[in-house]
Amino acid sequence: MTKRLVLSFIATDQPGLVEKITETVAECGGNWLESRMAHLAEKFAGVARVSVPDGKRAALEDALAALNEEGFHLMVEEAGKAVPAAGQVRVLEFVGPDHPGILHEISHCLAERGISVENMKTELEPAPMGGGRLFHARGRVSLPEGTDEGALGDALEDLAGALMVDISLDPDS
Repeated sequence: MTKRLVLSFIATDQPGLVEKITETVAECGGNWLESRMAHLAEKFAGVARVSVPDGKRAALEDALAALNEEGFHLMVEEAGKAVPAAGQVRVLEFVGPDHPGILHEISHCLAERGISVENMKTELEPAPMGGGRLFHARGRVSLPEGTDEGALGDALEDLAGALMVDISLDPDS
């Protein structure tokens, strides 16, 4: 039997960080299943799902904890069973002038309707005509069964107008 774990980590970016974590998992008999990692400012952060034989979980957690001495901040949690997204999955994308609270306003609109964010990437980019930055986000969201997509579209259009952003919600291809 194996245990599935979710690791989250952050450290000051430098070459070899991923190698240290993957080596630690491999040395404890673990298997790297999936991950998302990113360089953000001077930090490197990630989240990974790994599996490890039942008898080696404690050794893996101890070995990962030892990485704290090398500047890592790690958390380990037991992963639950994978649950497929219920309802319809859509791709949400928005872009517009950056200002504080933009992601909160959109995530609030989604949460009010029971819509779950499956994944999302956000970034700032220079505005093409100069003079500012654009906030750009793209991700997958899961609409619960029975979601009125027309009402959702209307709410997103109203929000787009208020925030001065372009928002699209399209079927996942």
